[in-house]
Amino acid sequence: MIGKRHLIEILLVSSLLSPSVAIARDPGEHTAPQVGVGAQYDTTHVYVAPEDVDKFVASFLATFGGQSTKQVVATVTPTPSSTTSQLLQTPVGTVSLFGFKTPIPYPFGAERTGYLVTDLDEAINVARDSGADVLVAAFPDPIGRDAVIQWPGGVNMQLYWHTTKPSYAAFETIPENRVYLSPERADAFTRSFLRFSHGKVVSDDGHAGGVEIGRAKDTFRRIRIELAFGKMTVLVTDGHLPYPYGRELTGYEVKDLQETLTKAKASGATVLVEPYSSDGRSEAMVQFPGGYIAEIHATVPK
Repeated sequence: MIGKRHLIEILLVSSLLSPSVAIARDPGEHTAPQVGVGAQYDTTHVYVAPEDVDKFVASFLATFGGQSTKQVVATVTPTPSSTTSQLLQTPVGTVSLFGFKTPIPYPFGAERTGYLVTDLDEAINVARDSGADVLVAAFPDPIGRDAVIQWPGGVNMQLYWHTTKPSYAAFETIPENRVYLSPERADAFTRSFLRFSHGKVVSDDGHAGGVEIGRAKDTFRRIRIELAFGKMTVLVTDGHLPYPYGRELTGYEVKDLQETLTKAKASGATVLVEPYSSDGRSEAMVQFPGGYIAEIHATVPK
């Protein structure tokens, strides 16, 4: 009996000390319906000053290729406001671009991305049941309906649905949402988000190279997730982050990093972090006109 009790205690302690193992083996208990549509409908929300909109568009498209929809002026919040709005569609990621002409109503501007869902009301219910808070209840916009939710750890996202079903070309490479969280909230966020998204953990590295967060002598925990909405990288840190780490929302995968950086610099962007190698990637940080910061990476041939 003593030996068996001792074994049970060891197993219990082990499970408490290794939450990442439990997460990796538990894909979120997918009892909820799948509400995701596709990675090409994951749009990063970028807010810039109206005078920077055209400069940002020119630089972003010159760097990654692609095209922009026609710019419109609209109200995209449930309370009175006015902004320019357009969609930048590139082979490596999509941006919903806003240049507000009025003060931005709370909590807009803090949501990192917009996810197209099959049914907005159902998606809100699934998110709420998965542990999310609904910051902005469903409201109509000029082309559909939206809501803003918040996950454990304070991660804000927008869910959207279009009256006319959109049809966007698939990406050449799928961008990744880059989420920074504390050790205290990382597991709660991951479990909740996996349940909502039907995602899966493809890696959970408790000793990832600190060069990825600007601290080359240290290590940190990095979780990579794949889901119907695209990809996500969760960076679990103590918050001691040198600029610009933690400011980027999205990571874009390109075929040739140096060529992409050359295009970025020629179009008015600034390379904030020169390329470095980690986890089979060459990575850099770039700031586009208007202030938007992005991580850009390419796979390093083995």
